[in-house]
Amino acid sequence: MYKIVSSLALTALAAGLAVAYPAHAAGKAPAATVKEAPLRAHLAFLSSDAVEGRGTGQRGGELTVTYLETQAAAAGLQPANNGSFRQPVKIAGVRSLPAKSSIGLVAGGQALALQFGPDWVWGPGDAQADHTLDAEMVFVGYGIQAPEEGGWDDYKGQDLKGKVLVMMVNDPKPTAAEPKRFNGDGLTYYGRWTYKLEEAARQGAAGVLLIHTDASASYGWSVVQNSWANAERFQLAEGKLGTGLQGWMTDATARKLFAAGGQDLDKLRAAAESKDFKPVALNARVKGEARAEVRTLNEFNVAGVVPGTDPKLKDEVVIYSAHWDHMGKQGTEGDTIFNGAVDNASGTAALLAMAQEAVRNPAKRSQMFLWVAAEEQGLLGSAAYAAKPLWPIEKTVANLNLDSLNFVGLVKDVSTPGSERTDLGAMAASTAKRMGLTVAPSRPDLAGGYFRSDHFSFAKAGVPAFSVGAGHGWVKDVEASNAKQAAYRARYHQVSDEYDPNWDLAGMVQQAQFTLNLGRMVADAPKAPQWKAGDPFGKARAAAK
Repeated sequence: MYKIVSSLALTALAAGLAVAYPAHAAGKAPAATVKEAPLRAHLAFLSSDAVEGRGTGQRGGELTVTYLETQAAAAGLQPANNGSFRQPVKIAGVRSLPAKSSIGLVAGGQALALQFGPDWVWGPGDAQADHTLDAEMVFVGYGIQAPEEGGWDDYKGQDLKGKVLVMMVNDPKPTAAEPKRFNGDGLTYYGRWTYKLEEAARQGAAGVLLIHTDASASYGWSVVQNSWANAERFQLAEGKLGTGLQGWMTDATARKLFAAGGQDLDKLRAAAESKDFKPVALNARVKGEARAEVRTLNEFNVAGVVPGTDPKLKDEVVIYSAHWDHMGKQGTEGDTIFNGAVDNASGTAALLAMAQEAVRNPAKRSQMFLWVAAEEQGLLGSAAYAAKPLWPIEKTVANLNLDSLNFVGLVKDVSTPGSERTDLGAMAASTAKRMGLTVAPSRPDLAGGYFRSDHFSFAKAGVPAFSVGAGHGWVKDVEASNAKQAAYRARYHQVSDEYDPNWDLAGMVQQAQFTLNLGRMVADAPKAPQWKAGDPFGKARAAAK
């Protein structure tokens, strides 16, 4: 573990305090130039053992929030929430209790022999500890309602209230006749399992069980099992909650269930590839009591504002965001701290360094720096913000998110995946050109990356948004740089994601500077960026106005 000494902690604090209440000399304000020294100091502290991996519901998380609000004040940001930098996020911690539960699946009149963990996992989606179920099971294909996809509707108006819906993850596959349906080879939000759970709740279902395959989920069953059976899960405890029962089953379990009820899973899967598919009753039920341990806690987003200078445009805001949380302390032996240096102490530190410069050089529109909680638990902090924004959502012109920044070195390009959905794409290209950079070519979004970072909570609310990524056109030693980047994959979400004082942070500063420059372009532009015609998230924008 990277051990931080007290002098380094003081250095991090001093870096922020040194720029508190910055004085503006007469004449033109200084250029907003992101400095490496404060960024490095914040990164070192935020990824140190002192904050214990910044875990949700843990002491390290509270220490992180305190540090962020102190540094936001020192940088000269104005509190965004009625005099406070904190925005409460009410979260429920959920741990299923299979040993105290009697829930099971009955198909064709026979109870199936299933083990919690190896065969299926489940838990509440509504932050309630106890549920008693005796509900019919219905297969709903992909569980999608997408009017813009030629009126695709897997529900066909059927009344599914009080039933448990069984569905596949991912999107319907493209065909020779429709090679671009559901974004072709790329994934749309309809394919994400989070959408499936949300749609089941909108249908009034009592529960939803997703069928897992390695190919459709892009990860093995062990990932599901570790998240649902072996750890506490977190969900929002207020607002739009999920169904009483949520869970997954293995492909083998699904085959056993369908066969016992007299159905052929492969035939139904094939039928679900057609727009004509209709829900199919499975001659099966979910019966019994599902019990869970539930605790409620308050986490906090941290938000500060640089007021705009234009009499009219200052009522609008550009939001820069990054999630401050990681996985905290886990286990009792060996290295128990998941420091999360790259993910996402890097983005958290970058926002602090950027805020310091934005205060020195305000724009026409206001700028908000937002550090959100519980991203690792399912974008909970950003979702809570979008549900109860501190700035009117219709006056929020853009969100630029930073998550896992470039720790390798300078690059010749920048990645802007998802920016092409809005006018931000052209603005990003212009910003890159001014900095002597190119925009990395876009690739098919096979894993649904656009829907897995905090900017997506803003996109769903209609705000043009994307996450600024690092490029890969290394300026120095391409082979060694590629190796460093590739080696990080083994450290992702592991205790080994630790800060190295020898890191070359020039690329991280470059990425932060690009984000601040792009935000400044948006903040000074005569018109706010818009969604491209036909983009489904543009509908939410139109509804907000």
